[in-house]
Amino acid sequence: MSDLPPNPLLRALGLADTDRIVLIHTDDIGMCHASLAAYADLAASGVISAGSTMVPCPWFPATAQFCREHPDIVDMGVHITLNSEWDSGYAWGAVSTRDPASGLLDERGAMHSTTAATQVHATPAAVRAEITAQVERALAAGIDVTHIDSHMGTVFFPGYLESYIEVALQHRVPPFLVRQIPPDFDPAVAGELLGRIQALEARGLPMFDQVTFVPFDRPDNHLERTKASLSALAPGLTYLIIHPSADTPELRAILPDGWQVRVAEYQTFMREELRDHLRAEGIHLVGWRKLRELLRAKL
Repeated sequence: MSDLPPNPLLRALGLADTDRIVLIHTDDIGMCHASLAAYADLAASGVISAGSTMVPCPWFPATAQFCREHPDIVDMGVHITLNSEWDSGYAWGAVSTRDPASGLLDERGAMHSTTAATQVHATPAAVRAEITAQVERALAAGIDVTHIDSHMGTVFFPGYLESYIEVALQHRVPPFLVRQIPPDFDPAVAGELLGRIQALEARGLPMFDQVTFVPFDRPDNHLERTKASLSALAPGLTYLIIHPSADTPELRAILPDGWQVRVAEYQTFMREELRDHLRAEGIHLVGWRKLRELLRAKL
């Protein structure tokens, strides 16, 4: 556990230092149609807090249309995307450039499939331009952007992190950041993040105490494992990442060995039983829109 003091965000939310708060976040919206279909249902009646969209992906325009048509239920951010990871023949490029000299693109003309390749090849200036372009495209498409976060964590690499934070603050939206760094993070990444936590909190940036996933290795018994994961949450503000998707031929083609788990997450977080479990455990749900309000009150 970290030696950091209690998260000041809890008191700002009107809660105690010992309370458990979770933001249930749906990643990858617009990566394929199945992700948008699941998000539409979950935003209307499921157990989620927010989602974020992948601007370079083919189903981003439909995601933006959904956000414009349903502003009352949408809490949508930009899932800053610097990688195109699937090996099933499905890929996407950058929003800001088609220039190989940027280092953002591989021999396919798509974004690199791994974070390591992006970190080796993509210049900080090109990454900043891409982050800016993705946020501005989302805003221009009519999305009321509530936050930005990172696909595959690539923006947390030293040299990219500053642009990630600065672009977020330029648009007065919070960037996803954590106070306690997972032990498997690159030491250089962990050191840079931890070294800036106090200064960022003093500026009013919301920070999460921990980030977690429901075990993502198999689709069976997902409801009970999700309930167990929620029951095990520590005091503080937790970011729970899920990747729910409807069962479609497109999803099965993109993830032939992993589509079942995404479908199971969709089905699980549509269950009213899960909402009842949160109430019984005394766990509070919060969305990014509320955190954006707190940030803008400080800026």
